[in-house]
Amino acid sequence: MAVDLDAALMEILACPCPAHAALRSGTAADPDADALTCTACGRSFPIIDGIPVMLLHEALPGTGPDADSGGGSGQGCG
Repeated sequence: MAVDLDAALMEILACPCPAHAALRSGTAADPDADALTCTACGRSFPIIDGIPVMLLHEALPGTGPDADSGGGSGQGCG
């Protein structure tokens, strides 16, 4: 199921990483996933019962700067 959040909320939500980058709906692997993904660090945050869980330690496994063996994007989101 695709993310269905209010447009005004999407405008003010930002990744909790130091870059505070914008978010897009879905994940890299599943654009229709109930998640929001940071456009800078790549972390994906779950949406549970319509509420985005925007905590770094709650990011979905396998997403973010440590997802690749390269060790990060170097964009201030580690």
